[in-house]
Amino acid sequence: MNFLSHFYFDRDTDNCYLILGTVLPDLLKNADKTIVLHPEKLHHTDNEVNSIINGWKKHLEVDRYFHSSDFFLTHSHQLKKLLAPAIEGSPVKPFFLGHIALELILDNLLLTTNKITVDSFYKHLEGCETNLIDEFLIFSGLSGTSVFFKFYDDFKRSRYLYSYADTKEIAYALKRICMRVWNNPFTPAQEADMNGILTDYRARLYDNFMSIFDEIEDKLSL
Repeated sequence: MNFLSHFYFDRDTDNCYLILGTVLPDLLKNADKTIVLHPEKLHHTDNEVNSIINGWKKHLEVDRYFHSSDFFLTHSHQLKKLLAPAIEGSPVKPFFLGHIALELILDNLLLTTNKITVDSFYKHLEGCETNLIDEFLIFSGLSGTSVFFKFYDDFKRSRYLYSYADTKEIAYALKRICMRVWNNPFTPAQEADMNGILTDYRARLYDNFMSIFDEIEDKLSL
């Protein structure tokens, strides 16, 4: 799941460090894909650092339930089949595209149906003290944290998650993600075709997309 879908499961908490932990695995991967940390088995003497660790563990748990669900397997496969002809000649694998496209559509639907707000998400991130984040990263085994903080500061400053509320921007967001691996993943014509496909698929999911969030919440409560 993407940033805002992870946020959904703890949307009512007042613990900003828990929220940060639920999205940190993806933030770190975006900052530098070579960073590999496994803090989920660690315990720190500071409560806030432990909240980040608990959020990290929650992220892993949610992703495990999501990626093994019938919802994910069905819709990512259908999106892959729909998108494959539109991106013929692109270096991007249709399976990867179907996976990420589904996650972006879910973020968009959460926002456009007012299940969450981007304001509250960013407010949580702004509430976390840099020194405690740094302590978590070093404690988890990251020797140099400057690369992460450069990305993280840009992430907070750009506020680009607001664009996820605009259905027409889903294809652009998908292209941005692909550009981390490929310089020019899609032609303008391919991007336009993708946009039409994703807009139509979003409409198909509109009435039942919450079923996956309900299913995961039930599993988390066991």
